[in-house]
Amino acid sequence: MAKWSVGKIISKRALWTPDKVALIYEDQPITYGRLALNVNRAANLFKSVGLKKGDRIGVLLKNCPEFIEVYFAAAMLGIIFVPINFRLVGPEIKYQLSQSNCRALVFGDFCIDEVASIRHELEIEDGRFFCVSANFSKRNKLAPWAEDYRTAIESQSSHEPEIEDAVDLHDPLCIMYTSGVTGRPKGAVLSHGQTYFKCLQMFLYTDMRNDDVFLSQAPLCHSAGLFIAATPVFCHGATLIMRRDFRPDQFALDIERYKVTIIFAMTTMWRMILETGKLDEIDTQSVRVVIGGGERTPPQLVEELVRRGIHVQAGYGQTESHFMCFLPKQDILRKMGSVGLPGFLTDVWVINEEGRKARPGEIGEIVARGPNVMSEYWQMPDETEKTIINGVIHTGDLGYQDEEGYFYIVGRKKDMYRSGGENVYPAEIEQILLDHPKIENVAIIGVPDEKWGETGKAFIVVKKGEKLDKEEVLRFLEGKIARYKLPRHIQFVEELPLTASGKIKKSELAKKERNGRAGQKGN
Repeated sequence: MAKWSVGKIISKRALWTPDKVALIYEDQPITYGRLALNVNRAANLFKSVGLKKGDRIGVLLKNCPEFIEVYFAAAMLGIIFVPINFRLVGPEIKYQLSQSNCRALVFGDFCIDEVASIRHELEIEDGRFFCVSANFSKRNKLAPWAEDYRTAIESQSSHEPEIEDAVDLHDPLCIMYTSGVTGRPKGAVLSHGQTYFKCLQMFLYTDMRNDDVFLSQAPLCHSAGLFIAATPVFCHGATLIMRRDFRPDQFALDIERYKVTIIFAMTTMWRMILETGKLDEIDTQSVRVVIGGGERTPPQLVEELVRRGIHVQAGYGQTESHFMCFLPKQDILRKMGSVGLPGFLTDVWVINEEGRKARPGEIGEIVARGPNVMSEYWQMPDETEKTIINGVIHTGDLGYQDEEGYFYIVGRKKDMYRSGGENVYPAEIEQILLDHPKIENVAIIGVPDEKWGETGKAFIVVKKGEKLDKEEVLRFLEGKIARYKLPRHIQFVEELPLTASGKIKKSELAKKERNGRAGQKGN
């Protein structure tokens, strides 16, 4: 493979368009030239503390310029970047840093206590902990056992470091841990070459231009934030609008203020943005492409956004196989509920239980192949062999294609349960319930049932100011699904456990349900 890396992106952009704004962070513009200088300083810092190609560096930060600097600096040197979800707690952070055997950690001052609680259990030497402080006046005061990141890079040369061990396109760029919705997170290994193909896929999906202004508040520690937004934007020389935290009213105002042309936001975010009423007060004419949605987007929400000039094009992808499908803009209303057609750089199809290609309308597992599929799970050969078979990735998602080739997601393979010998796919029922005007969110899992083997239990979040009972829910479902699919148990909850990407952690619901039943038996 060619000697090339993702680390070249910023230096090349700085050469071509040094004065172009790369990033606007909390209303502060950062040019490609300035960003390149800081990336070089960070790379020289990592070299100075002995990090080399193949080492892993953990990053535990909210969205900020420092995240971007560390990412491209590591890529430049061939150091493997390991982003950690900032919502995790000590033991979860320790697992991912230890499983990937990180040799350095860059973390935010918001999680000092969590890092302090585990640092002696990590294989990270003194001098390789770097703290990023959000408050300048508190620098060097919060973590005496850690170096202040900004002070450390300011003492380094701004010249591009000499690369002693050149990076190949097949070399690992990143270990991105899965959300862990069905168990302990697995580290998907993503190479430099695969990442360039991800960028190309995004260019083709969005017809991206150099003058595009891309708005995203997706966490950079998640695949969407890093590989749908940040990396393609910088690779193409466009401008990224980013804030430290997602604020729905501010997100809407930024669309107008910065004349945004491309937006990425998930369904949960759009629901919160609509609730602010700000979309009715702003001009959205600059918006050309809106990426997001997904299989859990209620038709009512899609229609409300279309009326306000926001045409959300649903997509489908995983950490392991990036953005496999995308819904064409002209099909948003015609193919409501679909996640679109396979991308230009991805083959996607459905296989039945016999392993053969499924017929249109037949539910089966979605599989894919292409140059943007992960290399492996880090140090998990058995899991890798189960997931990638003869170059084909088995997603674990159930879905089908219609007669025109459009994909629809039915649910996770592990979510399916059998009631009275019949397969039940919770996502089908959830999608219907999300169209109820009083329901904010819902998750359904299979629970044991003496008569039917298993039956459904629905966890429902009711919209603020609304009242709902079990009888009304069942009346709403009557006639829309077969009776064996009706959830026999309904529990109203204030919130559902979510991952950073907005996915519902059904494994957590199932665990609580099992513990609850065990407690009842013990009484």
